[in-house]
Amino acid sequence: MTTQQTLKVQLVRSPIGTKESHRATVRGLGLRKLNSVSELQDTPAVRGMINKISYLVKVL
Repeated sequence: MTTQQTLKVQLVRSPIGTKESHRATVRGLGLRKLNSVSELQDTPAVRGMINKISYLVKVL
């Protein structure tokens, strides 16, 4: 019974005007509109993506 740790991430700033790779990272995390929330598994890859666009998102 191993329970996966999860992270909730909310998009708090618009990706308009940011680098294309940052916009792709936002979409890769499953975020669409402003204030949308995505629940993701806590893996090193996801943490790296969050770190890359930390100025656009908030971890809940």
